[in-house]
Amino acid sequence: MDLQDFLKNVNDEPSYIVERKLNELVRKNYNFQHLSESNRELVLSLVKKYKEKIRRGIGVSQYTINREMYNLFEKRFDLKLTEVDRDHIREILESFKQ
Repeated sequence: MDLQDFLKNVNDEPSYIVERKLNELVRKNYNFQHLSESNRELVLSLVKKYKEKIRRGIGVSQYTINREMYNLFEKRFDLKLTEVDRDHIREILESFKQ
Protein backbone atom coordinates (compact mmCIF):
# COMPACT_ATOMS: atom_id res chain seq x y z
CA MET A 1 0.00 0.00 0.00
CA ASP A 2 1.27 3.44 -0.85
CA LEU A 3 0.15 6.87 0.21
CA GLN A 4 -2.13 7.41 -2.79
CA ASP A 5 -3.99 4.15 -2.09
CA PHE A 6 -4.51 5.30 1.46
CA LEU A 7 -5.79 8.74 0.51
CA LYS A 8 -8.21 7.78 -2.27
CA ASN A 9 -10.86 6.13 -0.03
CA VAL A 10 -10.20 7.84 3.28
CA ASN A 11 -13.41 9.92 3.11
CA ASP A 12 -15.72 6.95 2.61
CA GLU A 13 -14.42 4.57 5.24
CA PRO A 14 -15.12 4.37 8.97
CA SER A 15 -12.51 5.58 11.44
CA TYR A 16 -11.37 2.14 12.55
CA ILE A 17 -10.56 1.09 8.96
CA VAL A 18 -8.72 4.35 8.33
CA GLU A 19 -6.75 3.75 11.52
CA ARG A 20 -5.87 0.21 10.47
CA LYS A 21 -4.77 1.31 6.98
CA LEU A 22 -2.78 4.12 8.49
CA ASN A 23 -0.95 1.72 10.76
CA GLU A 24 -0.27 -0.60 7.84
CA LEU A 25 0.99 2.27 5.70
CA VAL A 26 3.45 3.51 8.28
CA ARG A 27 4.69 0.08 9.24
CA LYS A 28 4.95 -1.60 5.83
CA ASN A 29 5.65 1.14 3.28
CA TYR A 30 9.17 1.00 1.87
CA ASN A 31 9.71 4.70 2.57
CA PHE A 32 9.48 3.96 6.28
CA GLN A 33 11.59 0.81 6.45
CA HIS A 34 14.67 2.67 7.64
CA LEU A 35 12.82 4.56 10.39
CA SER A 36 13.20 3.42 13.94
CA GLU A 37 10.06 2.39 15.82
CA SER A 38 9.91 5.70 17.71
CA ASN A 39 10.17 7.64 14.45
CA ARG A 40 7.43 5.52 12.90
CA GLU A 41 5.26 6.37 15.87
CA LEU A 42 6.09 10.03 15.31
CA VAL A 43 4.92 9.80 11.69
CA LEU A 44 1.81 7.95 12.78
CA SER A 45 1.01 10.62 15.35
CA LEU A 46 1.41 13.39 12.76
CA VAL A 47 -0.91 11.63 10.35
CA LYS A 48 -3.45 11.01 13.12
CA LYS A 49 -3.28 14.68 14.03
CA TYR A 50 -4.51 15.69 10.58
CA LYS A 51 -6.73 12.69 9.87
CA GLU A 52 -10.01 14.55 10.34
CA LYS A 53 -8.97 17.35 8.00
CA ILE A 54 -7.99 14.77 5.41
CA ARG A 55 -11.26 12.90 5.81
CA ARG A 56 -13.26 16.09 5.32
CA GLY A 57 -11.27 16.95 2.21
CA ILE A 58 -9.90 20.13 3.73
CA GLY A 59 -6.25 19.25 3.39
CA VAL A 60 -3.28 20.66 5.24
CA SER A 61 -2.01 24.15 4.47
CA GLN A 62 1.58 24.93 3.55
CA TYR A 63 1.83 27.04 6.69
CA THR A 64 0.89 24.04 8.83
CA ILE A 65 3.41 21.84 7.05
CA ASN A 66 6.15 24.42 7.54
CA ARG A 67 5.27 24.79 11.21
CA GLU A 68 5.38 21.01 11.77
CA MET A 69 8.67 20.71 9.91
CA TYR A 70 10.14 23.57 11.95
CA ASN A 71 9.11 21.84 15.18
CA LEU A 72 10.71 18.61 13.97
CA PHE A 73 13.85 20.48 12.96
CA GLU A 74 14.09 21.99 16.43
CA LYS A 75 13.69 18.55 18.05
CA ARG A 76 15.78 16.60 15.53
CA PHE A 77 18.54 15.71 17.97
CA ASP A 78 16.19 14.59 20.72
CA LEU A 79 14.13 12.53 18.26
CA LYS A 80 17.24 11.31 16.38
CA LEU A 81 15.80 12.34 13.04
CA THR A 82 18.09 12.36 10.04
CA GLU A 83 17.67 14.66 7.09
CA VAL A 84 16.28 11.75 5.07
CA ASP A 85 13.69 11.07 7.79
CA ARG A 86 12.61 14.69 7.73
CA ASP A 87 12.37 14.61 3.93
CA HIS A 88 10.07 11.58 4.08
CA ILE A 89 7.93 13.22 6.73
CA ARG A 90 7.68 16.37 4.61
CA GLU A 91 6.66 14.24 1.62
CA ILE A 92 3.87 12.67 3.66
CA LEU A 93 2.61 16.01 4.92
CA GLU A 94 2.83 17.53 1.42
CA SER A 95 0.65 14.73 0.08
CA PHE A 96 -2.13 15.88 2.44
CA LYS A 97 -2.42 19.24 0.72
CA GLN A 98 -5.57 19.57 -1.38
